[in-house]
Amino acid sequence: MAEPGNGQVEVRPSYTKKVVGPVAQLKCFYTNAGSMGNKQEELEAIVWQESYDAVAITEMRWDDLHDWSAAMDGYKLFRRDRQGRRGGGVALYVREGYKCQELIEGNSRVKCLWVRIRGRASKADIVVGVCYRPPNQDVEVDEIFYKQLGEVSRSLALVLVGDFNLPDISWAHNTAEREQSRRFLECVGDYFLTQLVREPTREGALLDMLLVNREGPVGDVTVGGHLGRSDHEMIEFSILREARRGASRTATMDFRRADFGLFKSLLDRVLWEAALKGKGLQEERRKS
Repeated sequence: MAEPGNGQVEVRPSYTKKVVGPVAQLKCFYTNAGSMGNKQEELEAIVWQESYDAVAITEMRWDDLHDWSAAMDGYKLFRRDRQGRRGGGVALYVREGYKCQELIEGNSRVKCLWVRIRGRASKADIVVGVCYRPPNQDVEVDEIFYKQLGEVSRSLALVLVGDFNLPDISWAHNTAEREQSRRFLECVGDYFLTQLVREPTREGALLDMLLVNREGPVGDVTVGGHLGRSDHEMIEFSILREARRGASRTATMDFRRADFGLFKSLLDRVLWEAALKGKGLQEERRKS
């Protein structure tokens, strides 16, 4: 190891991070229920039959009459009801055994949930978002949502599902007719999101979306089937969870301890014109 302070760069061990090991899967599905009403029993039957780990719902429209039946054995329930109006709202069930934390208390005008699911053992954490955007939502509320989206997608892997009611977007051409839809596309690009649903989800329109901020965290995406008499198609998918980044020891040069003043002085002493004479790019290529 060279002594620091004599113009040489110290070589010292450091740690680089790498992903190792296989991925783990969370089996999930999402639907716009169009009011849960008497669909709770059917929902529970589907969940138990398919053994889902996470279930996201928009427009559940629970009210005081149905609060007693909203819970599901073996699952934690996160919900955000629509304040001041009957119906609406979003919910997320996560299988017990996963440590979860709701992020961003949020603005009551935005119908979104952001839940961080902690990784088991060596698996990485992930954020699952559920959003319902009414067709008549104003620009101000849209911007509140985009601010939340930016906060949660900045560092962690994100999977966002919901009904955004933006049927004029052409995902094949990345274009839209309405200004609010174009603004949505702009934010999708700004936050490096990818929209994975390619089929219509309601009466020939693509209203329900599945967005991710990283390549590869979601697979096995299928669209089809209804919960009760809902007119929205269900979306089933798997979240492929990467292993946490592990540390491996390597040797790197510590340039922070170098004497750059001496280094510059040594470079200034070199007669570069003479040293490089006859050593153009083409000459070097011929020699190699």
